[in-house]
Amino acid sequence: MLKDMFSKKKKRYATIPSERAKIEVPEGLMTKCPSCRTIMYTKDLKKNLSVCRTCGHHHRMGAWERIEALIDEGTFQEIDADVIGGNPLAFPDYEKKLEADRKKTGLNEACVSGVGELNGHPVVLAVMDPQFRMASMGAAVGEKLTRAIEKAIELKHPLIIVAASGGARMQEGMISLMQMAKTSAALEKLDRTGGLFISVMTHPTTGGVSASFASLGDYNFAEPKALVGFAGRRIIEQTIREELPEDFQTAEFLLEHGQLDRVIPRLEMKDTLTTVLAIHQ
Repeated sequence: MLKDMFSKKKKRYATIPSERAKIEVPEGLMTKCPSCRTIMYTKDLKKNLSVCRTCGHHHRMGAWERIEALIDEGTFQEIDADVIGGNPLAFPDYEKKLEADRKKTGLNEACVSGVGELNGHPVVLAVMDPQFRMASMGAAVGEKLTRAIEKAIELKHPLIIVAASGGARMQEGMISLMQMAKTSAALEKLDRTGGLFISVMTHPTTGGVSASFASLGDYNFAEPKALVGFAGRRIIEQTIREELPEDFQTAEFLLEHGQLDRVIPRLEMKDTLTTVLAIHQ
């Protein structure tokens, strides 16, 4: 016993795992909710249409994800996929940025349009993708949207546009601003033929997009807490020299002030659109 008390004990050191033993988490496997900070499997989040099961936060969705969420399987036929933007003003490095976004998203431009069925109702659908140049509206996007409107007139189908945009594309200058008038004029033609246009605004829908076609729907819907507005909050406060409400330019604020018809959670969107289409059928 005394021998044991005075004997030197060997120190035990914590073993350091080798590089091979370290567990590597594949990129994109998990997603942290920016609202409630809950960490969840990305696959489970996608199954819930990218809506957080804990707090209901609506994560961004790509164009094809939205199309799959709204259109009946196997019925969507894309149109005007070959419409690609150029660099009309020779803006420095603009073409490189467009090419980088094409590789990143797999899209030719920031909008995907086509014809399909929504719970059996034929529709023309155009969806903007914020992952491509923040879905800014340049000549190509304006052209694709205008052609989608004209297709709705031709087929006598209801038109649905899901907007998500930072506004006009600055690299195309005045040409991008002209798309506001172009799309609005096309919608006026649709209205004269008695066609139905449903506008769905998602986070964010701002600038020239919110000031043109996105606000001209027979029905103007938006997802919860979506940022919808023209100029930025800071610019408006500096202009009017007043502090704006905390919820200014949110979908809920616009609904309260009569600028939206309804705020619809993403998980209820398809059923709500089906009801509207059935009423107008």
